[in-house]
Amino acid sequence: MGDLKQYGLVRAQERLRDQVAHALRAALIAGELRPGQVYSAPGLAADLGVSATPVREAMLDLAREGLVEPVRNKGFRITEVSERDLDQFTELRTLIEVPTIGRVTERATREQLEELRPIADEIVSRAREHDLIGYLEADRRFHLALLALSGNDRLVETVGELRKRSRLYGLTGLDEAGRLVSSAEEHLELLDLMLAGDARGAEACMLRHLGHVRSLWAEGRDEPVGRAATR
Repeated sequence: MGDLKQYGLVRAQERLRDQVAHALRAALIAGELRPGQVYSAPGLAADLGVSATPVREAMLDLAREGLVEPVRNKGFRITEVSERDLDQFTELRTLIEVPTIGRVTERATREQLEELRPIADEIVSRAREHDLIGYLEADRRFHLALLALSGNDRLVETVGELRKRSRLYGLTGLDEAGRLVSSAEEHLELLDLMLAGDARGAEACMLRHLGHVRSLWAEGRDEPVGRAATR
């Protein structure tokens, strides 16, 4: 299944469980762990150079995120997302996020929006640095923080779950092709439109951005085996 050690157990101050989960997420994104395949905790532990216990604990964390599912007496299966699933997740996100962004544009203060600029900048810098884990984490924080300005906690929770279920495949190949940077820069465009008070323009930007995310995911699905990744 490849050398998972390259994905890094690097921060000694973190719990080993958290380090293992980070390494497994990176392996998922890089395609070392394949959708539909079942992996045992001892096998993954051997690849990572750790004991099986923190791997089992980390996989349970990933199961709660919808990334894997337990298979009794065998291990964990990497969850698959079909084209139909993704279309439905994208439709739901569009129905929720586009009008919410319009409302937030009209209600949020300039200070609240400007506080998100460092995260938008981070998304771009992570894409340019080819840091896919950092890219996805910054992207998650930016989108959920924007939605949180609506004051609807349940809405934020729902979109958070949809994001987990509609993660990208093929990020590695897209990153190498330089496509992630342009998608990342759309976050800055969105923020500038909101700061200008252009609610309709912000809605259009969000709609276009979600469409681009869907297209990137579809292109990533066409990458050769071993280059698929998850969001």
